[in-house]
Amino acid sequence: MTSPWLVLVTGPPGTGKSTLAEHAADALDATVLGWDWVMAGLSTYGAVQEALRGMSQVEHRGVGWSVMLSLATAQLRCGRSVVLDGVARDAEVAAVRSLPGARALVVVTSCGDLAVHRSRVEGRVRNIPGWYELDWVEVERVLKAWQPPAGADLELDAANSLDANLGLLAALLPDS
Repeated sequence: MTSPWLVLVTGPPGTGKSTLAEHAADALDATVLGWDWVMAGLSTYGAVQEALRGMSQVEHRGVGWSVMLSLATAQLRCGRSVVLDGVARDAEVAAVRSLPGARALVVVTSCGDLAVHRSRVEGRVRNIPGWYELDWVEVERVLKAWQPPAGADLELDAANSLDANLGLLAALLPDS
């Protein structure tokens, strides 16, 4: 039996992470764990929300990644591949690469055309229960602070066609 895959798709909001993560999951017959979905699952717990509001941005982000990495570890131990979808930094990439028993692949997304990026953000509706839609002002704030994590295996630009990006991703994944 070959080792399962652990694919991390990261980048700023609106750069196609979730779309690419779903395609990677389909190719690997894997589950997608999304940071926004994890945090949305905690949104109905008032005490948790109060605690999260009291945390620094780094601590707040770490809560979601801690849950995702724990769930990923459980899947990997069963020999199942996992795809992680979220805005990860160097610490999260290092944690992904350190999980035992998996072949890690880190994909970093961006969008080199601000007009395209803005239209993607303003046109998307994700319908995650308990979660909010980001607006362009919030995405601009994230972009100002964004530092792509080091050591990506693949960098994809959402200004390129989805088919081209999917082809580049598929070239790194096993044949399904």
